[in-house]
Parts: sequence; structure tokens; C-alpha cells
Amino acid sequence: MRQRNIQNYVFGAILVLLFLAVGRLFAPFFSVLLWSILLFLLLSPLHRRITKNINFETGKGKFFRTFWAGVFSIGTLVLILVPLSLIVTLFFKQMMDLGRYAIDLLNQRPEYLHDLFAKSCNFIVEISNGLIDISVESIENSIKDFITKTVLSGSSLTAGKNIIWGIGGFSFNMLLMAFSLFFFYVDGPYLAKLVLRAVPIRSEYITTLTAKFMEITRNLFSGYIIVALVQSLIAYIVYAVFRVQGSLVLAAITFILVFIPIIGGTLIYIPITIMKIANGNLAGALVFFFVCAIFISGTDNFLRPLFLKNRIHLHPLIIFFAILGGIIVFGFNGLILGPMIVIFFLTALDIFLIEHKIGDQAPGIDEK
Repeated sequence: MRQRNIQNYVFGAILVLLFLAVGRLFAPFFSVLLWSILLFLLLSPLHRRITKNINFETGKGKFFRTFWAGVFSIGTLVLILVPLSLIVTLFFKQMMDLGRYAIDLLNQRPEYLHDLFAKSCNFIVEISNGLIDISVESIENSIKDFITKTVLSGSSLTAGKNIIWGIGGFSFNMLLMAFSLFFFYVDGPYLAKLVLRAVPIRSEYITTLTAKFMEITRNLFSGYIIVALVQSLIAYIVYAVFRVQGSLVLAAITFILVFIPIIGGTLIYIPITIMKIANGNLAGALVFFFVCAIFISGTDNFLRPLFLKNRIHLHPLIIFFAILGGIIVFGFNGLILGPMIVIFFLTALDIFLIEHKIGDQAPGIDEK
């Protein structure tokens, strides 16, 4: 008996070491696999609907399985790259336009920026009743420090090199993603069973966690990422209509800010409103503010409940900190991983409490 226990411990240690080694091998491709799985889960219902009448056991069926896998993998790549390339091109063009506009103001009309900053500071101090103390000198010093650190230090050249390397790495990752998606569409059920067999817990728990994983992935994407994209698109249209400089740049920042509960896109359009008031355009500023409040902030209140439909029973504050913590720990992947880890933990906790009959058997996070 003792010898068997020793053998079990040794085998368990070997299994853990091999698991760590496999994890280390796949670590460089973690982001590619994560987003490939996300896209596969989002598009797999459409893929199943198209291929549901195909018999994959026949030669003709195998051909069509490969054909549709290629169509979906390449189509996904095109769906991502075409709009993204257009957005990135326009984004950098507007960044350059903003830079030239700022340089022209600094060189030709320095008094304009000084007066504008002074009016904005006075407006903020008055509306906050002196609670927010901001001066023109602090703003100008911040701008000078930014120019010194980014332009004069030569970091812009480094940023250019990083962009070139980033484009190359992004292109390589896109090819890996298309390759991964192809085999997910071809052998998705087989790969899923292979992975799930390696998880040493009961099959019913595996079923629960698997269903939860698919539900979380689709709901997080539709309820948060798609809503953020729609709000950013609306923000871009509104800013472009009101001829705000750098409308796409501001819309891109809006995409990040809308994940902050309550505040969201107001961090962009309220300062713009203040700037318009400081320029003496009170009527235009009020119209701009109400249009943004209705069409940018109001979109969140309408679309998010429409997409989620109470499928994720978590307070928005928990989701916010989960997303923020996920981004800090995992980078851009944390946008999905943060909330997913929290909801997985609560699901596993429900299973544990029910299994061991702890507490009053309150409904889980999926039950009302």
C-alpha cells in the first residue's frame, strides 16, 4: 500500500511537471488561442446551421467540411482586417492632423491657447465652487513636459520602430488565428472532448462549467464589447457632425471609457462641452452635450440590457473591477478573462456549496 502511494505521488508530480511544460509551450500563443476560441464560439452557431445537413462521414461531406472551415476562417480574418486597417489608417491620419493643428496654434497663436485654458480653468473653478483648483500654468507645464518627453527625447522614433514590429507581429498572429480557426471548425468537438477528458472532475461539473464558459463568452462579447463598439461608432459620428478635431481618436478613447460604470463617455464629451462654452458658443455646447448624452450615453442604457437580458447576474461594479483588474494583469486579454474568471469562480463556488450542502442552498448566480 505504501509503495502504491509513493508511485501515485511520483506519477502526480510527473503529471504536474508535464502540465507546466505544456503550458509553457503554449504560453506564447495564449492570446491567439484565446481570441480564436472566442471567435469560434461566436460564429459556430452560424457554421453549424450551414453544415447541419452535411454527412461528414462521406467523401463529399469531408470535402464540404474542409471547404466551409476554410471559408469561415478566411472570412473571419477578412472581417477583422479590412475594417481594422481602414480605422488604423484614419486614426493615425487624425493623430497627425491633431499634432499639426497643435503646433500651428503654439507657433502662430500662442495667446489663443492661453486664453482658452484660462477660460476653461475659470469655468471649472466656478462650477465646482472652488473644490477643483486648476491653473493655466499647470496645464501648460503638463503640455511642455509631454512634448519634451515624447518629441525632444526621441521616443517618437522608438514608438515608430515599435509600431513596425507590432504590425509584423500582428500579421503573424492573424495567420495563426486563421490556422487555429480552420482546425476548430474541422475538429472542434473532438478537440473539446480531448481537453475536457484531461480535467479530473466529475462529468456533470464539466458540463456545467463548459456551458457556463460558452454562455459567458457570448454574453460578455455581445453585452460589453459590441455595445462599446456601437457607442464608439456613434461617438465618432456625433463628433464628426459637430466637427470636433480628432473625432476618431476621441471615439477610440470612448471605447475604453464606456467600460467605466456611470461615467463612461462623459469623460470625453463634457470637457469638449466646456471648451465650447469657453469659446463663447453656449447654444452649440448645450446642443452638443444633449446629443451626446442621448445618443452616446443613452445607447449603453438601451443596448446592454437588450443584449444581456439578465444573463450575467453580477453587479456592474463587480464587472467593472473584473475588467479593470483583468486588463492590469492580462493586458488586452483581460477584457474577457477578468469577468470570466470571476463568474467561473462563483459558478465553482455554487457547485462546491451544493455538493457539500453548505449554507442555505441559495440559488446560484444563474438562478433567480
